[in-house]
Amino acid sequence: MTPRPRLTALDQARGIALLAMASYHFVFDLELFGLVTSGTALSPFMRGYAMAIAGSFLFLSGISMVLAHGQAPQWRAFWRRWLILSAAAALVSVATFFAFGDQFIFWGILHMMAAASLVGITLSGRGSAGLLAVAGVAAILAGALLRLPLGAHPVIWIIGLQETRPVTVDYLPIFPWIGPYLLGMAWARWAMRAGRAVLPPVFWDGRIGATLSWAGRHSLAIYLIHQPVLLALIWVYVWL
Repeated sequence: MTPRPRLTALDQARGIALLAMASYHFVFDLELFGLVTSGTALSPFMRGYAMAIAGSFLFLSGISMVLAHGQAPQWRAFWRRWLILSAAAALVSVATFFAFGDQFIFWGILHMMAAASLVGITLSGRGSAGLLAVAGVAAILAGALLRLPLGAHPVIWIIGLQETRPVTVDYLPIFPWIGPYLLGMAWARWAMRAGRAVLPPVFWDGRIGATLSWAGRHSLAIYLIHQPVLLALIWVYVWL
């Protein structure tokens, strides 16, 4: 089967999300070094900002799943991508364990994206856009409102419906975060079946658009290296 050409606007949207993520992490790192007021990164505005960024990544991932596997699952490409994503998630867990100890990232954005990919490929070509949208909204509401008397084991925490939130640097459990992913799938499936464009061809032309597209094509690598780079730059600033 001929590979579907990349959608430039999707890469650019990822690039914008990466830029927003880096800006949030920059504030987090400034607080870590005591350069901004303690609690800044966890203020209501910044928490909402971080949630919007994470939701945008998952929404775009849901769109990507439909574009790549909507007609028929491309299993070889899927498993290759999934193994790379899972390995990156494991790397983040190991690195943050040494950096933050018990507050390490055991289930962050990459872990959630890997789990969502398994859900997405299972639903590939199945269910209507309406059902996916309803499931996505239900998942968000369940994660926001539903609390069950579940245990405190990390395996239970992955679900996200327990009464107590674990103390960890980054935490995106299945509920509510599978919701934006399913909504992305729903949007892409509705648009394709309605004969509409999932996204415009491009958001920006010129150098800005090219830079965002490049960042979106290399989003995983940028995600993995941007924090060490930011921390190193701030450390040099403090040292000088």
